[in-house]
Amino acid sequence: MKLVWKLLRQHISLGQLGGFFFANLFGMMIVALSVQFYKDIAPVFTQGDSFIKKDFITVTKKISTLGSIAGANNSFTQDDIDEIKSQSFAKSVGSFMPSQFSVTAGFGMQESDFKLATEMFFESVPNEYVDVSLDKWHFDKNSNSIPIIIPRNYLNLYNFGFAQARSLPKLSEGLMGMIKVDLVIRANDGRIAKYKGRIVGFSNRLNTILVPEEFMNWANSTFAPGKEVQPSRLIVEVKNPADEKIAQFFQKRGYETEDNKLDAGKTTYFLKLITGIVLAVGLLISVLSFYILMLSIYLLLQKNTTKLENLLLIGYSPGRVALPYQILTLGLNFVVLILAILLVSWARSYYMGVVASLFPQIAAGSIIPAVVIGTTLFVVVSSMNIVAIRKKVQSIWMHKS
Repeated sequence: MKLVWKLLRQHISLGQLGGFFFANLFGMMIVALSVQFYKDIAPVFTQGDSFIKKDFITVTKKISTLGSIAGANNSFTQDDIDEIKSQSFAKSVGSFMPSQFSVTAGFGMQESDFKLATEMFFESVPNEYVDVSLDKWHFDKNSNSIPIIIPRNYLNLYNFGFAQARSLPKLSEGLMGMIKVDLVIRANDGRIAKYKGRIVGFSNRLNTILVPEEFMNWANSTFAPGKEVQPSRLIVEVKNPADEKIAQFFQKRGYETEDNKLDAGKTTYFLKLITGIVLAVGLLISVLSFYILMLSIYLLLQKNTTKLENLLLIGYSPGRVALPYQILTLGLNFVVLILAILLVSWARSYYMGVVASLFPQIAAGSIIPAVVIGTTLFVVVSSMNIVAIRKKVQSIWMHKS
């Protein structure tokens, strides 16, 4: 074995080995980093407080001066909802269900004299439209507690407007768990019920005070029995926010959208498109890198064809002749695997710092996806290399035979 290795290594080109090594490293790092980046960033797009998971538009009917004076009804009928659902741009439609009873809320800090009371309202939407974790988003009618989600901009208005003007303490999202909300519900028949509210999250998507849909259905039937409830707002999930049919349909029906959601949706759509193009280019570069790797191996074997023929003619088996190249390939691939994981880990530490500053709620995750994909590539590529080397040596042996 040592004699065979001494003979073959005299004809190994360091330049070819360098090309072999860096092509493999480049390809493995691109693939591993792409998978790791996707796994790290996916929660931003697909979990809870997401800004790119889906495209939602909140729709209302336009309120005109004449309609206000005449007392026109601006709620949506079931026919209106069915019409929107039938449009080609709509994936799903949800209704904002308003409370039909009055609610008074009293806020206070534990172990503090700070108190605040106000009239308020409740709305609900189906759970699939809620952009906050649903772990605590459930209501038990036998319990005295009601989970509540409020818009994040409400907290900002309090901190940077109301609290600052009155020298009151500012509140972080973490401290909101210390807020006790005393809710007083007054039924239409004069009954009064008291509950405790729990703020379980803050929404960027829904500009309303949310309670679970199961609570809203129960409360409306309990405190406002027999009163018909029609939604005044709808939330529409669209397939493509850049679809011109959306604006045309809404304009024709006299519907309005909140907070320029169509413009934000278009931005999201183009961001997805650009991300897809970048991933496609990265995949193409990876495929070309692996092709260069295989080409380097074949060039290396082709250069040593004469020596390989001589070894086979003097009695060495094809497996024994191929073994030094296979060991060399495995060793290089293993070094590539270790370096690729280290480089991905270094790159991850940089971009995760940026992501954490932008999205504090995102989980830290781990480097396991890169290790798994790197190990898989190591096994696949090494197996391909071993088989290719074996077949090349075997073809030389068959030719000489």
